[in-house]
Amino acid sequence: MRTNRRTILQLAGGAAVALAAPAIITTRARAADKRIAMIVKNLGNSYFDACANGAKEAAAEIGGIEIIYTASAKPTAEEQIAVIDAQIAQKVDGIIVSANDADALVPVGKKAMERGIKVMSFDSAIAPAGRIVHLSASSTPLIGAKQVQMIAKTLGNKGEVAILSAASTMTNQNSWIEAMKEEWKKPEYKDMPLVATVYGDDQDDKSYREMQGLVKAHPNLKGVISPTTIGIRSGAKAIVDGGLVGKVYITGLGLPSEMKDYVLKGACDSFAIWNPVEYGYSSTMIMNDILNGKDTSEGAKLSMGKKGETTVGKDGECIMGEPFEFNKSNVEEFAKIF
Repeated sequence: MRTNRRTILQLAGGAAVALAAPAIITTRARAADKRIAMIVKNLGNSYFDACANGAKEAAAEIGGIEIIYTASAKPTAEEQIAVIDAQIAQKVDGIIVSANDADALVPVGKKAMERGIKVMSFDSAIAPAGRIVHLSASSTPLIGAKQVQMIAKTLGNKGEVAILSAASTMTNQNSWIEAMKEEWKKPEYKDMPLVATVYGDDQDDKSYREMQGLVKAHPNLKGVISPTTIGIRSGAKAIVDGGLVGKVYITGLGLPSEMKDYVLKGACDSFAIWNPVEYGYSSTMIMNDILNGKDTSEGAKLSMGKKGETTVGKDGECIMGEPFEFNKSNVEEFAKIF
């Protein structure tokens, strides 16, 4: 999976069109008594627009919240710092940031907090010194387990399975694969052996060829897990092109806009990534707790509204939950978003 946005996933920096001017989304259930700025990597990015819609939903649910959704024209640390400075000057109550640079934003984050503004990050973290908490979309154990669970559901826990990864040197891919293997140790997967792990190097053509190679090398192959957006779409294409629909299935981490057709054609039963609407919603709910003086020390609980609670970990790290699953019931809806 690509680094930054494509590792959502992580997922930042896809094909996005930046707008020249910031946008403001204001939600008032009554006269706003709190203003929260959601500052993302760049505007014109449908993923972040969906995050803003989630923030808007949370603000309406809470009441008395104004959401200022804004970003710079270019996804650089320098321009993002200028946007944050502008919100500091406006004396907002809270700032939620998807950081373009973890370390470069620390001074401006400190500046905001010194002036009484609460700062948190989501999607892409500010280093701990520059914010109070960071909300990650998911965790390595959850990401690994989810992918094994999805292919097991599709196959009824029976049949040979392989992994089509990105590059063998990618830390996140290797961590997710190790987490998959931990999940695989459970007795319910005894009839679903892992027969091979191959690497497509996050290149469409190589991932496509590796998928073809897996099918040839393992004639009894029933499922493939690809924890990379490029691998899963290329593997799914190889299944369709090879007339293997209904014989071999692929799952993993993908984007609805890229996987919709393959889900509808039957090459992929389900796949996962995080839901950006829920991400924006949960972040706003957490910021509301922070603004209300809730404890943010390690071990404390913070509300994510209808998403439940999250526990503050070391260095203010919080987890939203397991990756969001997409299938025929919802993929078309989300394909319009990202």
